[in-house]
Amino acid sequence: CGVGCRRGLDLALLWLPLMLSPSAAWSSARGSQATFGPVFEDQPLGLLFPEESTEEKVTLACRARASPPATYRWKMNGTEMKLEPGSRHQLVGGNLVIMNPTKAQDAGVYQCLASNPVGTVVSREAVLRDFGVLQEFSKEERDPVKTHEGWGVMLPCNPPAHYPGLSYRWLLNEFPNFIPTDGRHFVSQTTGNLYIARTNASDLGNYSCLATSHMDFSTKSVFSKFAQLNLAAEDTRLFAPSIKAKFPAETYALVGQQVTLECFAFGNPVPRIKWRKVDGSLSPQWATAEPTLQIPSVGFEDEGTYECEAENSKGRDTVQGRIIVQAQPEWLKVISDMEADIGSNLHWGCAAAGKPRPTVRWLRNGEPLASQARVEVMAGDLRFSKLSLEDSGMYQCVAENKHGTIYASAELAVQASLPYTRGAAGRSGYCGLPCFFSFLGLKTNLSPRPAAPTRARFLSLCSGALSVSADATKITLAPSSADINLGDNLTLQCHASHDPTMDLTFIWMLDDFPIDFDKPGGHYRRASVKETVGDLSILNAQLRHGGKYTCMAQTVVDSASKEATVLVRGPPGPPGGVVVREIGDTTVQLSWSRGFDNHSPIAKYTLQARTLPGKWKQVRTNPANIEGNAETAQVLGLTPWMDYEFRVVASNILGTGEPSGPSSKIRTKEAAPSVAPSGLSGGGGAPGELIVNWTPMSREYQNGDGFGYLLSFRRQGSTSWQTARVPGADAQYFVYSNESVRPYTPFEVKIRSYNRRGEGPESLTALVYSAEEEPRVAPTKVWAQGVASSEMNVTWEPVQQDMNGILLGYEIRYWKAGDKEAAADRVRTAGLDTTALVTGLHPNTKYHVTVRAYNRAGTGPASPAANATTMKPPPRRPPGNISWTFSSSSLSIKWDPVVALRNESAVTGYKMLYQNDLHPTPTLHLTNKNWIEIAVPEDIGHALVQIRTTGPGGDGVPAEVHIVKNGGTSMMVENSAVSPAPHPGTVLSHSVVTLILIGYLEL
Repeated sequence: CGVGCRRGLDLALLWLPLMLSPSAAWSSARGSQATFGPVFEDQPLGLLFPEESTEEKVTLACRARASPPATYRWKMNGTEMKLEPGSRHQLVGGNLVIMNPTKAQDAGVYQCLASNPVGTVVSREAVLRDFGVLQEFSKEERDPVKTHEGWGVMLPCNPPAHYPGLSYRWLLNEFPNFIPTDGRHFVSQTTGNLYIARTNASDLGNYSCLATSHMDFSTKSVFSKFAQLNLAAEDTRLFAPSIKAKFPAETYALVGQQVTLECFAFGNPVPRIKWRKVDGSLSPQWATAEPTLQIPSVGFEDEGTYECEAENSKGRDTVQGRIIVQAQPEWLKVISDMEADIGSNLHWGCAAAGKPRPTVRWLRNGEPLASQARVEVMAGDLRFSKLSLEDSGMYQCVAENKHGTIYASAELAVQASLPYTRGAAGRSGYCGLPCFFSFLGLKTNLSPRPAAPTRARFLSLCSGALSVSADATKITLAPSSADINLGDNLTLQCHASHDPTMDLTFIWMLDDFPIDFDKPGGHYRRASVKETVGDLSILNAQLRHGGKYTCMAQTVVDSASKEATVLVRGPPGPPGGVVVREIGDTTVQLSWSRGFDNHSPIAKYTLQARTLPGKWKQVRTNPANIEGNAETAQVLGLTPWMDYEFRVVASNILGTGEPSGPSSKIRTKEAAPSVAPSGLSGGGGAPGELIVNWTPMSREYQNGDGFGYLLSFRRQGSTSWQTARVPGADAQYFVYSNESVRPYTPFEVKIRSYNRRGEGPESLTALVYSAEEEPRVAPTKVWAQGVASSEMNVTWEPVQQDMNGILLGYEIRYWKAGDKEAAADRVRTAGLDTTALVTGLHPNTKYHVTVRAYNRAGTGPASPAANATTMKPPPRRPPGNISWTFSSSSLSIKWDPVVALRNESAVTGYKMLYQNDLHPTPTLHLTNKNWIEIAVPEDIGHALVQIRTTGPGGDGVPAEVHIVKNGGTSMMVENSAVSPAPHPGTVLSHSVVTLILIGYLEL
């Protein structure tokens, strides 16, 4: 063997121990006992700690299994902590103990670092948060709340500053008399406010809000000051619902969290609450008539728009909001411990699901790892080329989104092993070391290797030039196979070396078809403009982008190519072949065939149905949760005699796929009605009639053909029922006519529906009155008096309620003396008031007045006529010759008296409306003289004054003066016609003072 071979043997002797037993040598290098890096067994958890707590310390746990045993450090807000003996922060084992914690010093984000000679790992983050607090309610007295009995009311809680959230209850008068959570009362656990749908006398009293905070270490409650609820006279009117406690338009929730939506309405009668999912069906275990809809553990299938409906006999009100479901990161693929030879390549990958989609980063021995020589970091992929011993250590893949962070840890052990070389076939003396030769000064590596050291010769047989390509085209960085999710971005790397005297072109192919980079709206981009870099970027990857990718680097004389496989995972494809069979009145059996799982196992199926026409809604099924390997299920809760189409939707961890095509249309079988008609009421009509009304039932509640209504009624107190059959689904009233029926007689009425399959359930009994009769009695002691030039006041004695109907109020008829009563004007009062102010009359005019009672049947007889004469009108002239004197703190204004004419009412005084630039709200001053003095601020800029007469006929027209301050003590009229400003006390004529005559102004 030559010199080169002897050197090879010398090198082999150095590697001999590793050649004989590599694993033993590695074990020897690591020590007699197996060594491994830290693996967490206990990690810190976030805490709330109330500052007033009696606990004197907080402990954050940290423990790791390692050989040799781990040592521990802690970081707070990313900075390593100094843990010295005797300080407030002490290390006990791996645990961090904080003595006498305070918010100012100790609130923050903590992480534990566990280390041994193999490497370091970092724990998850633990937040010592805001040191939970619940302050006291304000000590100020709460204003009383007043409303009419029969109306709804809200009492605000106005909780004090707190963290975290609170639970709320309300006290009435004293502890522990808590307000019940019945259909009439509701306590919002979002705001703490108390809502009463319809008040009654039992609600009178004093109310206090009780707020309770539940923290990790303690529970604390505080009470508000009492607020008094006062009720005015009862209002017995019925009114439609009005939703007051509303859930937000958008509610964000994490998978697994409890979601609570609140909805409560005022109304009389007390409204009923119903919930539904607008774009799907509401899970039966959550269907409720309560003011709160709770989903204990929300999932992606619960995302959608929800509607609350409040309904009573007078109407309905609705509110909608959307639940948006998101998720913390969850591992799809994690890294595991790895042993690799020195000089080899390594690919580690991790993948996580979550919403929003998590980002992925890497740590090596607790420190961020970025791309560098031999190391490539790209999202969930970590690649090493030519591993070296210093690459050994602890590695962590970290996936995070705004809802959380997860860590996956693994150890990389790089082993030293002897490079394996092989001699040429049949030559025992060759060591396999590289053999080089010189050719025209060109050093090259022969392949295949010659059997012995070679000496080259070159013979020129003809003249000419020989061109030798120094470098063949080679792929120096090949694309790596990748596993990505739908919507991800991916870059496939492809680098090449080539003869620099030639141009290099990169061509990419998918499944052997060239990729068109110029396609509008395409997903492919060239990632670099460097000649030797031909990286391919895939943006917003779709399922069709999965396959075999080939990168070809090409010059005019040669080419090289490498392949990589891209797997795109996504939600499942649409199921196929939806078939409906076993059709019943409320159930059907569905079957389907599996669609593509798109490389992620199908986790479940949901079934949807729609009536024609109608929107797709999720339906109840048996089994309730349809697993991913199922291909048939029963649909429950359908409506009889209804046309339906069905479809199937598959889901996996990456989301919900496209639905299947719709099934053939089917109609469920008929059944007897299952719901009673609603809206039963009535009244009115001609004498001797009973009119009953109801709300016609829509198609979805008819359940079969031959639909109609069956009405039962009887006089209140009677024992026998009369019945009437009313055919037709659109019928909405029935008239019972009998001359023996007295006016306003109460009848008990109930209704049910029927079809050719049978009769449905009966409604609750309602009380309906027969037609009313006009009042028979006239009001007495009618008295009228003119109180102004255009107004008179009318009073009367009320009539007694009779049995002919409900008194609704009174009608006042009035006409001018000399006119006929047929030309009378009319005005009505509502309720039982026995006085009315009649306006819009002529001045100094005599009127005749009568009063009549009225109900729904009409008006009763007229009272004897009363007479009243309106006042003369006020003077039509404003005060004139206005003058004033202004001092440092007062303003004195004087004007000529206004003398009433014979056809005008007397002047009994004057009204002055005053307003300045410092106080824009005007103030009213009264005087019975032709002057007035008022206090004014010293720093006003200008003032506006209106002066008018007042008397029995009302108020006259005003004179308006705009006064502007001039210098320190003088004021002037702001009028361009006035040249020098007048001195204090100057009397201004009408040509100087700006008088604006305006219409009558109520003061």
